[in-house]
Amino acid sequence: MLLLESFRLSRKAKILVQNAITIRHSMEEQIFNAIIEFFEEDDWNFHSVGGLPVLSMPFTGKNGKWMCYAQAREKQQQFVFYSVCPINVPPEKINAAVEFITRANYGMIIGNFELDYSDGEIRYKTSIDVEGTSLSYALAKQVVYANVIIMDRYLPGIMRVIYGDAAPIDEIQKIEGEQDSEPKLSDSVLSEIEDLLSELDHLDDEEDTDNTTDDDDATDLPDM
Repeated sequence: MLLLESFRLSRKAKILVQNAITIRHSMEEQIFNAIIEFFEEDDWNFHSVGGLPVLSMPFTGKNGKWMCYAQAREKQQQFVFYSVCPINVPPEKINAAVEFITRANYGMIIGNFELDYSDGEIRYKTSIDVEGTSLSYALAKQVVYANVIIMDRYLPGIMRVIYGDAAPIDEIQKIEGEQDSEPKLSDSVLSEIEDLLSELDHLDDEEDTDNTTDDDDATDLPDM
């Protein structure tokens, strides 16, 4: 009788431990789950990256195509989103690229450009800290679309600096002059994000995922 009672208690304890582990894992993945829910609701085509709390997805802007990455930093309670420039900077153009992104970053409010000296990768990063709250659809939307709009706006200048020997200062003045000298990501740019969201039509996933290419899966940036 005592043996049976002991077995029942140990079984209950095991169930309680398993439930606690499940709850803990669920809590540890709250941000990642919220990221997945956002991209599913917003009809993006995305893939998980090697069992990590990271998603990858192609994006098509008016000025080019590139890969994006969404990362959940659960311990830090942060959501980070990257747009990666489709071309790497060759060594002989590193100094020009550094000047370009330094000038571009000045005054940036929601995010910044980064350059990896080791391989010439340029990316634009936006992020948000959600400690004490949750990652809502609205918060994720601003992080994601503010990012892709900026990458699409500055991408032609990056390309001309790297391939056309254009002066970084001239390209920055050209890009930011088109904004009528308003602060970057000011109310006008946030309004632009809202316009984009209201007009954005994603590509229909008409083919089986096994038969699609990155271009087929890419989310589009429409005319605005």
